[in-house]
Amino acid sequence: MERTYRVVVAKPGLDGHDRGAKVIARALRDAGFEVVYTGLHQTPEQIAQAVVHEDADALGLSLLSGAHRVLVPRVIGLLREAGREDVTVVVGGIIPEGDIPDLEAVGVARVFTPGASLGEIGTWLEATLDAREHSS
Repeated sequence: MERTYRVVVAKPGLDGHDRGAKVIARALRDAGFEVVYTGLHQTPEQIAQAVVHEDADALGLSLLSGAHRVLVPRVIGLLREAGREDVTVVVGGIIPEGDIPDLEAVGVARVFTPGASLGEIGTWLEATLDAREHSS
């Protein structure tokens, strides 16, 4: 890892299941990332504000509710409005394969669906952020 990267992990919307987000947060922390978990029931505005306040390098959004087509574009739009289009946004959870291209089109760097290993997520995020550091 080029440096210690800061990652915000967030649960947007009304989804009340956060076990997966907590597991991801812990795995990333154990892999050397600095992780900020925002907790349940966060609005897109709260999430964007946390990313800006924490000066995060990446944002992980965990969604199981089916509201990803509304919430993810809203969060990304708010990050752009705040001048933080540099944040690497990843999404995890129950995301239908057919929705992944639409999420990527609005700026999601990667979608991790059930079955993705913790190691794969951490390795991908580290490599992506390291590559961004080298291109800056």
